[in-house]
Amino acid sequence: MPYYDFLWTDDNIEHLAEHGITQDDFEQVVCNPSREGKSRSSGLPAAWGYTTNGRYIMAVYEELDAVTILPVTAFEVPEP
Repeated sequence: MPYYDFLWTDDNIEHLAEHGITQDDFEQVVCNPSREGKSRSSGLPAAWGYTTNGRYIMAVYEELDAVTILPVTAFEVPEP
């Protein structure tokens, strides 16, 4: 499992909460993805995977450097 520092702000925490996603959900999927790629809408890096409670989500983020992740958005998506 890779190690990342997540740059949490009040804004991105609130935005994820609007989608029913917690900080733990986001970090779980980014650190343990079942699939990685890019967001079709933004072109930013994205990770797909399961949260600890079994939901399948897409997590979109910016890579600020080799270990720093800025969460952008996340939401539940259909399983592949």
